[in-house]
Amino acid sequence: MFYQGKRVLVAGGTGLIGTHLIQSLLQQEARVRATLHQKQRVIQDDRIEYVSCDLTQYNDCQTAVDGIDYVFLCAANTSGAAVMAHNPIAHITPNLLINAQVLEAACLAKVERLLFVSSTTVYPAVTHPVKETEAFVGEPHDSYFGVGWMKRYIEKLAQFYYQRYGLKIAIVRPTNAYGPYDKFDDERAHVLPALIRRALAKHDPFEVWGDGTAIRDFIYVTDLVEAMLGALEHCANCEAINIGSGQSISIREAVATILKLTGHTNAQTIYDASKPTTIPIRLVDLTQARARLNFSPKVSFEEGIQRTIAWYRDENDL
Repeated sequence: MFYQGKRVLVAGGTGLIGTHLIQSLLQQEARVRATLHQKQRVIQDDRIEYVSCDLTQYNDCQTAVDGIDYVFLCAANTSGAAVMAHNPIAHITPNLLINAQVLEAACLAKVERLLFVSSTTVYPAVTHPVKETEAFVGEPHDSYFGVGWMKRYIEKLAQFYYQRYGLKIAIVRPTNAYGPYDKFDDERAHVLPALIRRALAKHDPFEVWGDGTAIRDFIYVTDLVEAMLGALEHCANCEAINIGSGQSISIREAVATILKLTGHTNAQTIYDASKPTTIPIRLVDLTQARARLNFSPKVSFEEGIQRTIAWYRDENDL
């Protein structure tokens, strides 16, 4: 009953993670406030207090955290590989402003606890499941250099507020999350929702960016949210924790699964290695998540993709 009756802010209340987090918090009888910016509210529920604000503006951050017990800092400017390749600065300044200012406002408002959603972009380019202690060893992968250092800086800033002011902070480093309420347009979508949209649109030939050999750990969003709720409750000591599925999936395997589950197996699949891609392999070590959170993902990759496809079909009357 850790969240029951608590005033909880979900910063980024219309995104993939924030939307599912709101649903879970309501189930645990929290008093939820959620921020809105460029998107309309997704979850319609009278128990949610929505606040329209721009978290790059400090006054709006102060308004958002006023009277709040716990903060989930999920707000972010995100996009897919194309933006990462051609306009990587889009991920830097807005996210620095959002994260730094929400941290300061939460501290000064005497918020009890805050969870920061960091990223596996903080890690160097390695082929093994990377451990939390490797975050500041060497440089991030070239394709993540800017965003990786931005996330590293915010983690250090969080450490400052934890050590200097006593703000209890949890930090999670999730792998690639996916599920309902994700972004599915080509401009902003990550790989799985982009592939799902094209498969349901029956693209033929079916184009895939990269050569398909890249390996990822994809985590279904409800598993991630469960870990986040546990992390804020049990691990608010500013020690980052990897969160992932523990399953290695190549892009070719993901494509095959999506084509099968959408009934588009007869399409000619073309892999375009000239298109923007990111790190070849990104896997994480989940030892800490298992030990500290008793974390065990419940949704398999195929089941998660099936749920996401079903939701997208329903939303778009397909």
